Amino acid sequence: MTEHDKAPYGPKVDHTAPKVSVPKGACDCHVHVFGPDARYPFAEGRTYTPENATLENLVAHLAAIRFDRVVIVHPSPYGTDNTASLESAQALGSDRARVVAVLAEDVGAKELDALHAKGVRGVRINLETAGVRDPEIARARLIKEAERAAPLGWHVQTYARLDVIAAVRDTIERLPTPLVVDHFGHTPAAGGVTQPGFSAITDLMRSGKMYVKLSAPYLISTAPDYADAEALAQAMIAANEDRVLWASNWPHPGGTPATRRPDVVQPFRRVDDGLALDRMGRWVRDPGQWQKLLVDNAARLYGF
Repeated sequence: MTEHDKAPYGPKVDHTAPKVSVPKGACDCHVHVFGPDARYPFAEGRTYTPENATLENLVAHLAAIRFDRVVIVHPSPYGTDNTASLESAQALGSDRARVVAVLAEDVGAKELDALHAKGVRGVRINLETAGVRDPEIARARLIKEAERAAPLGWHVQTYARLDVIAAVRDTIERLPTPLVVDHFGHTPAAGGVTQPGFSAITDLMRSGKMYVKLSAPYLISTAPDYADAEALAQAMIAANEDRVLWASNWPHPGGTPATRRPDVVQPFRRVDDGLALDRMGRWVRDPGQWQKLLVDNAARLYGF
């Protein structure tokens, strides 16, 4: 019996009910679905093996934080097999769910059209999990994926380090699609808003070329309650309140690229997303900005 067999139904969802106001149409812009294993086997070349976090668990997560909509971001352990993400989105319905897919090298125009019909609205390049730190590799991959995404009106999404984003700023400015960056642009919170590279993010947001997900502050901060991430969030909102998105990163994959192994099941982080939402509500007190962060910007980007 494997660890997955012992816990086939995924993580218990026991978020604190958020105290902050949650507007109708609120969208969690970054979640993953993993398993069940028997139906959705992981890729052979994956860098880590997560626990199960099924569609049923995701529905419970959304109900607990009172969100109507969700964006399922295809996770790296499945490689380019988007089946788990696509079938989960289809089960939720087109009024509730969208997908950001990971594309194989040989995907053609007909398959891209089919993916669009199934709710895909973006293509993901996960540079950080793959350990890609070379700006030239990042540049080439951004250009290729943007060329495939643009005819469908999609965007490109990436998880990359701040220094990589800053190094390819000129390429991002010329992409035919918007670029969405995960998790505060992987900006170290302790470095503050004056650290090298941060102005590249705010400038790109100001021009409209970049969206930033204000998600998973535990990936950029070790401060109590991630207090030093507040300045980054407020600077990004000030740069362009129409280019920020809120996301949980549920079910919160654990470990780091340096510690993960494919032969060991990696537990999820224990994160209370109700408290995380309340924290963001303390950082964003303007009602108009809160509406844009939770509803309007996602509706525009993902086509709800």
